[in-house]
Amino acid sequence: MRWGPAAAYPAAVNAEESTSPAPRAFACNLCEALCGLHVTVAHDRVLAIRGNPDDVFSRGHICPKGPALRELREDPDRLRTPLRRRPDGSFEAVSWDLAMGEIAARLRAIRRAHGRDAVGYYVGNPVVHSHRASLGSQVLQLALGTRNRFDPNSQDSNPRLFAAMQVHGDGLAMPVPDIDRTDLLIVLGANPAVTGGSQMGLGDVRARLRGVRERGGRVVVFDPRRTETVELAATEHHVIRPGGDAALLLAMLHELFERGRIDEAATARIAGGLEALREAASRFAPERVSAAIGVAPATIRELANALADTPRAVVYGRLGACQSAFGPLVMWLVEALNAVTGHLDREGCAMFPAPAADIGPLARRLVGNRYGRWRSRVRGLPEFLGSLPSSVMAEEMETPGSGQIRALVCLAGNPVLSVPNGPRLERALGKLDLVVAVDLYLNETSRHAHYVLPTAHVFESGNYDLVLLGLTVRNVARYSPPIVARAGDTRDDWEICSELAIRLLPGVRHLRRLVLRLSRRLPERLIDWLLRRGRYRLRLERLAREPNGVDLGPLKAGELPRRVHTPDGRLRLAPEPLLADLPRLEAWLDAPREPLVLIGRRHLRDNNSWMHNLPSLASGKDRATLWMHPRDAASLGLSDGVTVEVTSRTGSLRARLEVRDAITPGVVSLPHGYGHASARDRLRVAGALPGESVNAITDELLVEPVIGTSILNGVPVSVRPATRGRPWEPTATAD
Repeated sequence: MRWGPAAAYPAAVNAEESTSPAPRAFACNLCEALCGLHVTVAHDRVLAIRGNPDDVFSRGHICPKGPALRELREDPDRLRTPLRRRPDGSFEAVSWDLAMGEIAARLRAIRRAHGRDAVGYYVGNPVVHSHRASLGSQVLQLALGTRNRFDPNSQDSNPRLFAAMQVHGDGLAMPVPDIDRTDLLIVLGANPAVTGGSQMGLGDVRARLRGVRERGGRVVVFDPRRTETVELAATEHHVIRPGGDAALLLAMLHELFERGRIDEAATARIAGGLEALREAASRFAPERVSAAIGVAPATIRELANALADTPRAVVYGRLGACQSAFGPLVMWLVEALNAVTGHLDREGCAMFPAPAADIGPLARRLVGNRYGRWRSRVRGLPEFLGSLPSSVMAEEMETPGSGQIRALVCLAGNPVLSVPNGPRLERALGKLDLVVAVDLYLNETSRHAHYVLPTAHVFESGNYDLVLLGLTVRNVARYSPPIVARAGDTRDDWEICSELAIRLLPGVRHLRRLVLRLSRRLPERLIDWLLRRGRYRLRLERLAREPNGVDLGPLKAGELPRRVHTPDGRLRLAPEPLLADLPRLEAWLDAPREPLVLIGRRHLRDNNSWMHNLPSLASGKDRATLWMHPRDAASLGLSDGVTVEVTSRTGSLRARLEVRDAITPGVVSLPHGYGHASARDRLRVAGALPGESVNAITDELLVEPVIGTSILNGVPVSVRPATRGRPWEPTATAD
């Protein structure tokens, strides 16, 4: 077979081309909007970045993060050579060969002495945005062979993945709203105007969201906060109590069953478990749930019937709902409600993308669709898709005994800021025998590493969004070859992961140089193979010649049979693990309300903790403020702009108070990803920003029981005036 990627993936950027200031097309990989960029390059320097008006998906749209990729490449704080920790805690530059050799030797020694599970492995969120990182992370996982693997999905996507696995038989079988053709979009716990459409890639996001309303449709948002999506596109906004989404959906199902609005014969042809779903919904009448969730029975009934009456309609739930007390229930009920109302696999409804390179079959073979194959050693939380909940990391490091984590390999992650009770995890990191970080920066996590391995910029390595192009609202294919040469002594994630894996594997490490030379372009060869065997029969070579991408058309009906992988080929509307959690929801409806609970929020210039060291994104007013409703502020004697102390079971932090009627009474909001003061010597821009880490007050013990997802929305807190200090000064050191 002739392999196209050899031509499509150059070993180095053509020097003559690099002197030309003509713009080159590249796809931003910082969020799921996947905006097309025009990057002007000369002499291997990025001169300007603008939106690409000819991009087939984003159509010229761009957000502030895309242009900041220039600053990321030029950031003086960005690491450009491997670092090794000295005995005094400072770092020294070392060669790749020395760093890799010592890391592999120390990992092998730890595994010989304590077993494979003594090495923990954390894979950060940026990995999913890069095909070379995604594939490299899997290779390294196979070489490490540890069951102590962690990722941010237990604070993010696991409820949706679990629902897809339970209902469709495949964790990657996630339908997306056909937003270009829908007439009714119901949004639960999502803010696509800011996120770009999480697990719903929305190129040209603002136009697509506004388009529903402009063509006479309804956009109905349920959220405790008046979000940017509400301001941009909603026809209706209903305030809902954090954690109330599952009860709302069950009440809608109750109304539909009670009024005979479900076509049971049609549903039975594609799904089983309808009677069990009916019985479950029968316990959640609108009047039963209304007071607890804050939504009137009439609103619930009207919307349920509108859903049944509207041929092109879809329910969409995402991060805010996933992070609630009942995340897996919400995601299951979203799937069930779309299915029983006839809004699955139809135009304008919930539809399955048909990607040019479908990773699904390969993922099912490598990862499978099982959970609970093993459990965490200390708390007994279940494995899901090969990973344990990240909330157990600290206790697994602290607790002596067989299987105790003694080393951590951290790939493109900052769990000190992203995992609940980050200060506890930071203390545990400082006691490990070995920490290896693969990162662009010395951040709050990597500063504890014994070795830090710097990664190349995306413009230097190229990208195909292998996972995220399978979740877009229109079928597209797009590959971005490298457009500038490597800066400094960096390597890309695939090169780092594959070499470390080879050094760890017995019998292979002696052939290291030969194997590395042969495997350098393996990710591109795999993409090319997936493209060739896909339904469009594309080649990576062709995509490299199509800088604006290839438009493969709107989402197509009839994908459901390809996406369902249950034993009988039908959807499972009533999965037993989820039915078993309903009594907990019933108890929650009757339980007394906490006086004040915390939820998160996101800003367009933020992406978790990644980009705070870039001046263009860090500029502007303080964003790490605590939002509180005027009524709550008055009852606590607080005024706008004061510094307050926010306290939970796990700790406290300080923040500047912002009194706003955009948040509902009884709820306060604080963004995540801030709190860079401890790394300010190596993150000079981020370290000067106000704000502390919200994960100083989130609770690692607060998880839902089905798959152990962290509950980050609805955390009980108290707020009082701060007695000292400013909000950006840490309350305590973690060392």
